[in-house]
Amino acid sequence: MLPVVAETWDGFLSNIKAHAVTEGHVFSALDSANAGPPLEGGVGGGTGMVCFEFKCGIGTSSRVIENYTVGVLVQANFGDRDELLVRGVPVGEQISDLLPDLEQPLNESLAEHSPLARKKDGSIIVIVATDAPLLPSQLNRIAKRATVGLARTGSIAHNSSGDLFLAYSTAVPRTDAEGNELWSAIPNSAMDPLFRATADATEEAILNALVAGRTTIGKDYVRVHGIPHERLLSLLKDRK
Repeated sequence: MLPVVAETWDGFLSNIKAHAVTEGHVFSALDSANAGPPLEGGVGGGTGMVCFEFKCGIGTSSRVIENYTVGVLVQANFGDRDELLVRGVPVGEQISDLLPDLEQPLNESLAEHSPLARKKDGSIIVIVATDAPLLPSQLNRIAKRATVGLARTGSIAHNSSGDLFLAYSTAVPRTDAEGNELWSAIPNSAMDPLFRATADATEEAILNALVAGRTTIGKDYVRVHGIPHERLLSLLKDRK
């Protein structure tokens, strides 16, 4: 019943000391929450996110396997440009321009303190939700499979990156006539489809977060470009 709070560092684009989020923002977000499709890209906590030196943010994806669903939500904020892979295609090496830059030049003293001069890798949060009945130890195994999807996008989990994974099940126990809870769980031998679904959905959620990113100008005129969709599609078509 205790909340879990995670974070990814957005100091590249944002003034992290400004305490810009107020109580009003929090209640507005809660009041406007709905069951519709979630927004992706630079929204909410994804506003200041950068991955593979492109604008990134929030991404989601899901898989249905047999009678169960696996859903993934990511807040992606990691990676160097030359590491980026999309379905195995070395996109980052092919799109080596459009790196973070300054929308307008700064004087020499300010440029020394620009985020461009002290860039570090960020982090990623991956939340995996499923309605499959799983034990805590099995959910721990599911969470670890998010790393497979992360690696498929080219991540090497840099030293300064905090890679945070959480998995949970919405399955509820049955209750017998005496009020006792009756638990059931999928056998370990049947978990491979769940592992694959987790890896696939994690990879896709990261790519969705990347594709949904739009060019953003942050503090000190720092500009992070959105990935160019037409060039990305062209590279993927050439691979086929």
